[in-house]
Amino acid sequence: MTGGEGSFMHRRLSVTVFCGSSFGADPAIRDAAAALGDGLARAGIRMVYGGARVGLMGIVADAALAAGGEVLGVLPAFLRTAEIAHPALTRLEIADSMHARKQRMFALSDAFVSFAGGIGTLEETVEVLSLRQLGLHTKPILICDVAGTSAALQAVIEDTIARGFARPSFRDCYDIVNGVAALLARLAGLAPGSMEPMERL
Repeated sequence: MTGGEGSFMHRRLSVTVFCGSSFGADPAIRDAAAALGDGLARAGIRMVYGGARVGLMGIVADAALAAGGEVLGVLPAFLRTAEIAHPALTRLEIADSMHARKQRMFALSDAFVSFAGGIGTLEETVEVLSLRQLGLHTKPILICDVAGTSAALQAVIEDTIARGFARPSFRDCYDIVNGVAALLARLAGLAPGSMEPMERL
């Protein structure tokens, strides 16, 4: 564990950001990741994420730190290497497993932001969506669409509903937000600690 523990005692909005450990091919997405980290910090929102220094994860964290924000990373022990772990976070926690990492990120957060990423980002997003559908939490899930990155996920959800495997009310479990500016505006309206925790897990 690194960084200052005391600063995390003050209650403020905490948001988990799911995003890629790769940069992706579109520079516009990298720029949006930097804008997201900067915007979270300037809004006084504590960022929780996967603890890595690589890819979009590193861009968001670096931008938030550069703007004076608080950034908490949760990294599974098997990824704790100099090449992966971010060395300058406000706090870095080491989890025993990927599952424990997700549980800890959930416990620390008031809301979730799904940004651009790969299979890991998709898996994290789908898990919190599934838990919300089951009534295990009421925390907001905001899917940030940048350059069409949410289109495939939206298509899968709509196909699942059309085939009768999910109810149309599943759409109420999340919101698609177009761009970082709109996302930050939505987050500004949330109050810390106002969402119901996942107590049954």
